[in-house]
Amino acid sequence: MDNMDFAHIPVLLDEVITGLEIKADGTYVDGTLGGGGHAYEIVKRLNDKGRFIGIDQDDEAIKAAGKRLSNYEDKVKIVHDNYRNTKNILSNLGITAIDGMILDLGVSSHQLDQTERGFSYNTDTVLDMRMDRRQTLRAMEIINEYSERDLYRIIRDYGEDKFAKNIAKFIVRERQEKPIETTSHLNEIIKAAIPFKLRVDGGHPSKRTFQAIRIECNQELTILENTLDELIDLLKPGGRLLIISFHSLEDRIVKQIFKRNENPCTCPPNFPVCACGNKSRGTVITRKPIKAGKDELESNKRAGSAKLRIFEAPQ
Repeated sequence: MDNMDFAHIPVLLDEVITGLEIKADGTYVDGTLGGGGHAYEIVKRLNDKGRFIGIDQDDEAIKAAGKRLSNYEDKVKIVHDNYRNTKNILSNLGITAIDGMILDLGVSSHQLDQTERGFSYNTDTVLDMRMDRRQTLRAMEIINEYSERDLYRIIRDYGEDKFAKNIAKFIVRERQEKPIETTSHLNEIIKAAIPFKLRVDGGHPSKRTFQAIRIECNQELTILENTLDELIDLLKPGGRLLIISFHSLEDRIVKQIFKRNENPCTCPPNFPVCACGNKSRGTVITRKPIKAGKDELESNKRAGSAKLRIFEAPQ
């Protein structure tokens, strides 16, 4: 498959460009580079003093984005890594602060469509689901080695599936007979764990469990939760951090961390004057998340669940 297939339609593109308030000589980071769709529009707005750093843990994304941004090599640096290491990546490049950063937390359509990656419940393949194929933990190990209690917790919390307990029980029972190694095998188990009537009404029965296993495999929510404060620290005065999330768990984390950074005071509400000494680290620009407009939704269904939130460092 051609790497340029990775270049799916960037979600909320106009809103991202507007929200970043790009300075021509600024330094910008895309922590989830993908096919370089957002990146391309950022980079072409930079002059010869501007710098752009693109980070992605997927080797194919790195190749595709490198090709897409090849005309701007003098101002672009692409790094094969996870955005949780942004501070170290920038430090190695001699950068201590940035004017803006974007994270698009969605799984790309390219990754979903690649059968052998094992992200999709619609094709039969090995249970993999690694964003970074250098890591050893795959979905297969989670399904076959995690305890029933941990599987239940993951499917309940990350998949928000009301049948999580039953699905975990069925998985453990089945793997005692033989290892669960393929997406179709897992599909059958999930199907059996959900009552027939509810299977008919509730969309694909595997959707929530596959999401949960993918999140666990790639530590998506843990990384998000543990990294946002550090990313806010990297912003120059007036710098902006933009995050696009695609489901309620991600959005909740972003909303809460942005809110806490805006108002970190821990004093009891009845204190007349703040005594804790915690100072605001910026402003939440988006009181409500920005969502895709009608035109974008018509051309890109994937944008339907996208939510953009923006945080700005003090001027």
